Amino acid sequence: MKAFLSSVLATAAAAAIAALPCAAFADVTIGVSLPLTGPGSGLGIPTNNGVKMWPAMLGGEKIKVITLDDASDPTKGVQNTRRLVSEDKVDVIVGSAVTPVGIAMADVAAESKTAQLAMSPIGLPPGKDTWSFRLPQSTGVMANAMVAHMQKNGVKSAGFIGYTDAYGEQWLGELKPRFEKAGIKLLAEERFARTDTNVTAQALKLASANPDAMVIVASGSGAAMPQLALVERGYKGKYYQTHAAATKDLMRVGGKAVEGTFVTSGPVVVAEQLPDNHPSKALGVKFNAAYEAIQGAGLRNQFAAHAYDASLLLDKAIPIALQKGKPGTSEFRAALRDALEALPAMPITHGVIDYAATDHWGFVPDTGVVMKVVNGDWKLEN
Repeated sequence: MKAFLSSVLATAAAAAIAALPCAAFADVTIGVSLPLTGPGSGLGIPTNNGVKMWPAMLGGEKIKVITLDDASDPTKGVQNTRRLVSEDKVDVIVGSAVTPVGIAMADVAAESKTAQLAMSPIGLPPGKDTWSFRLPQSTGVMANAMVAHMQKNGVKSAGFIGYTDAYGEQWLGELKPRFEKAGIKLLAEERFARTDTNVTAQALKLASANPDAMVIVASGSGAAMPQLALVERGYKGKYYQTHAAATKDLMRVGGKAVEGTFVTSGPVVVAEQLPDNHPSKALGVKFNAAYEAIQGAGLRNQFAAHAYDASLLLDKAIPIALQKGKPGTSEFRAALRDALEALPAMPITHGVIDYAATDHWGFVPDTGVVMKVVNGDWKLEN
């Protein structure tokens, strides 16, 4: 009996020792702050749907996801981020899907030395994005696609109406030099707040200028409001919308008024229409099928795919970071930032991304595509 017990104990001890390396690390904690309510909810909700599709493990490690609602408010976004880094001790921050909130969150990310994967194209001064990486394409990349399409289609003048916040101003700042280079005159520019419900006065001024094309810089269902107002005022020129409007909400609210509208986007929204040799086609088709199986046919969008792309990046970066520290430590957080920056160029649903020490946007200048609303659906423009 003693010999038997000794054998059992020895076997158990050996098994316990063998199991130790497998339990070396704690869960990787990911803090998410998104606009699940407020005027940016049309972006935040689908982004969160993408987060919910993350696997239970990334990079071979279990993940713990903590999601908070920033209500589309920069102050709330900062509060959420401070809670995530100080109380929840997250290893990485994801968010926000609204540009002004994402910019505000970036300060806390830098202060706490925690990598931020922004779900919006946050514009930060040089050197201020050391800890912030963007998943959406820059406004400059998207402006390249828009202005090239305008030139191809004979546009010689344009009007502009956009948000009064950072997203609107970033777009205007990128468009002006490109318009000048392309010989496109900016005849009128107007602004409105995300919370506004009426832009009649702005629409009257823009329609009276009668440019060849109108650029609307807004997001989700809110992007339809200026276009509806312009159509009601009799404007019959071309309409261009930005990647923040690359969602069926534009069509749901705008109806027939948005037929024929040109919308810049990442390639994932029209993945099936991409050439077979496009680096994002297979990933995009796979993601769209999985997303629409859950959310419903035709509900693919730019924003949910950004969340999926974040999981692809973390899956590659986490094993590298684990070589220098354990989750929950400053060493791991710093190593994770370094790993994201050093990853080789890799295809994701929105193109090929290749971060560098001097580039936390990562996308090449011709990443954006232009889609056209045709019969309530997206058609890739050539």
